[in-house]
Amino acid sequence: MATVTVPANTSVFLLDIEGTTTPITFVKDILFPYIKEHLEDYLSDHWEEDECKQDVHLLKKQTEEDHRLNRAGPVHAVDQTVHTDEEKAIREVVDNVLWQMAADRKTTALKQLQGHMWRVAYNTGKIKGEVYQDVVPAIRGWRRQGMKVYIYSSGSVEAQKLLFGYSVEGDLLDLFDGHFDTNIGAKVESKSYERIAERIGCTPEEIMFLTDVTREAKAAEEAGLNVAVVLRPGNLELTDEEQAHYSTITSFSQLELSSRP
Repeated sequence: MATVTVPANTSVFLLDIEGTTTPITFVKDILFPYIKEHLEDYLSDHWEEDECKQDVHLLKKQTEEDHRLNRAGPVHAVDQTVHTDEEKAIREVVDNVLWQMAADRKTTALKQLQGHMWRVAYNTGKIKGEVYQDVVPAIRGWRRQGMKVYIYSSGSVEAQKLLFGYSVEGDLLDLFDGHFDTNIGAKVESKSYERIAERIGCTPEEIMFLTDVTREAKAAEEAGLNVAVVLRPGNLELTDEEQAHYSTITSFSQLELSSRP
């Protein structure tokens, strides 16, 4: 099995989740269907609660932004500060959320609501986070050598913490020094990675980013990060050009730390 040498100046690992630490099938076949199946009941049960009101308000603001930018989509005109037919209002939210999910959107509004719904599922044991078997031993080894480890995912920070806090391998949150989501910026924008380096307190060149998505890898590389693309079952295949350009791994165990300076 070929190894990829991590540059000697690396002090931080930044990890994507879906397709990197966790099978895509867990997200596609378990997390997303849970939302679709329970969305209407969840909204009905929590409609008058402040957290749900905030989620709906964020979805409304996102729809206004979409409308301003002429993006197609269902018109979502819910405003809980005005008396509305609750059943109709909930139906509009459901339509909007399902439309966003069908379009595989990564909006903060969508991810926040999903995170709140998954919290219920994890807390009640209906869902346990899946992690590839090579991930935990590798991270423990990196930490023993003084590395810091952060997560950067389009899923909300809360959803990230739920996945690792209620995983099939138990509570793994002590493995991570911090979490980033789309509040820091989109994963396909290089500025996001510059902000992450600034927030961590290191240079971009000290970070090793692992992802399965080459558009993210490109943005991270442009910001100065070191990158390896993770090839897992079900992930998108790389083009010949991408294969030639990026270091690739099929397991975290293939990463070899250089001797520390």
